[in-house]
Amino acid sequence: MTPKSNPVTPAGYAAMKARYDHLLGTERPEIVEIVSWAAGNGDRSENGDYLYGRKRMREIDRELAHLARRLKAARVIDPADQPDTSRAFFGATITLADEDDVERIVTLVGDDEQDAGTGRIGWSSPLARALKGAAIGDLRSVRLPGGVKEWEIVAISYPLAREHAGA
Repeated sequence: MTPKSNPVTPAGYAAMKARYDHLLGTERPEIVEIVSWAAGNGDRSENGDYLYGRKRMREIDRELAHLARRLKAARVIDPADQPDTSRAFFGATITLADEDDVERIVTLVGDDEQDAGTGRIGWSSPLARALKGAAIGDLRSVRLPGGVKEWEIVAISYPLAREHAGA
């Protein structure tokens, strides 16, 4: 079974890779050292350092396995390379207005990068699915827990291409 494709921005991939490297190269060796030291102290059944260390090592190993799967399935997409910047696709920053003209700005990012509090919406979320391919002036409806909500696309932007950035 091949892993599901995981679209991710270059920054998102770098953050996942940095987390993986930190866990593997720093945190796990520290915990292994603590567990080895604690194991040498005798009765393991009542040894808090040993029990906590083993538990933390299992957590780290689970996260490492998850990150390894996500990194392997990652398909890095640079939003600055989007050929059609008039429509909402991966990496787009979109300004939406609801029925009351309340504006909201969201950026479509990989599911591993999502953070609704900062407006970073995961690519497979209901809102992102509704916005895919939208152009300025389009109306899009999304079924939310509180009912259906409709937004108008007010603006769409993408980051500048790297070779033009800073020019």
